[in-house]
Amino acid sequence: MSEPVDPTANSENPAVASLAQMIKLRYGARELTGFPKIQARQMLAGGHKSRFRGRGMDFDQVRIYQPGDDVRSIDWRVTARTQVPHTKIFSEERERPILVISDLRGPMFFGSQRLKSVVACEISAALAWAGLAANDRAGGLVFGPQQQVDIKSRRSHHAVLQFIHALHEYSSQLLEPQPDHFSLRDILEESRRFILPGSTVFIVSDFHDLDSGCERHLFELARHGNLNFCHVYDNIETELPPPSLYAVTDGQQRTMLDSSNKQLRQQFVDAFNERSQHLRKLSEQLSAGLLPFNSADNVMSVLARAYGKRRNAARSRGQAK
Repeated sequence: MSEPVDPTANSENPAVASLAQMIKLRYGARELTGFPKIQARQMLAGGHKSRFRGRGMDFDQVRIYQPGDDVRSIDWRVTARTQVPHTKIFSEERERPILVISDLRGPMFFGSQRLKSVVACEISAALAWAGLAANDRAGGLVFGPQQQVDIKSRRSHHAVLQFIHALHEYSSQLLEPQPDHFSLRDILEESRRFILPGSTVFIVSDFHDLDSGCERHLFELARHGNLNFCHVYDNIETELPPPSLYAVTDGQQRTMLDSSNKQLRQQFVDAFNERSQHLRKLSEQLSAGLLPFNSADNVMSVLARAYGKRRNAARSRGQAK
């Protein structure tokens, strides 16, 4: 029998993304410097000028000297060690607006420990803060069950705060169940209108309705920028808990889940595995990043492992060897 649940029982409702927490994420986001970059490789002396505004020259790699290379860029240390002339390659880093696409539709209002919607808001906020900390323009699109809001990418705290307030508002709207007006296909099609050339794009979603119709839009997004999937999931989606009766709520009503049903258990496993494999295949085809987030994970820990300064430094050391 269903029982009513008061969603406002706590002043700091765990079912709603906390404004204070999302603002606080700006401190940890400063450590996220290893975002994928759109770069134009070139020699130190130039020759090719990017049509994007330059942001300085960064060391990229060392390779064997080729005819036509600028002698000023020869790496004498590596040349002496290998007895083969080597050249330092530098890259001109282009401006790369950060666009975060946040899925806050009904199915995201689910979680055994933390709601996927709350985790998605924290991921989105941290990515926007990290973009701003890197002196990039940051903005995003937030999709709820019935509405969407777009925050134009700008290099300002105000833009990120606007985005965070939108995340909080749309997270709050999930307390009142309502049918979804948008499919993932709709979200991707709409997002194509907002992407700027050279953008780094993050799609934060559980991808529950990822289908073949989404692929055309994903290919278009990847053609214009650097695409990344942030896949938010819950443990229950990978495998139902041990056979028993469990209370399940949508914030309004409470019902019981019988996890002893073998057919239901297998359906959960199959659906998650199929979705994960589809995402993995797409990420390979599109050269897109794929970052899984268990709803029980610490968001900043997962982001730091992927984009943190230490990982970025280790990657640079590996390239220089």
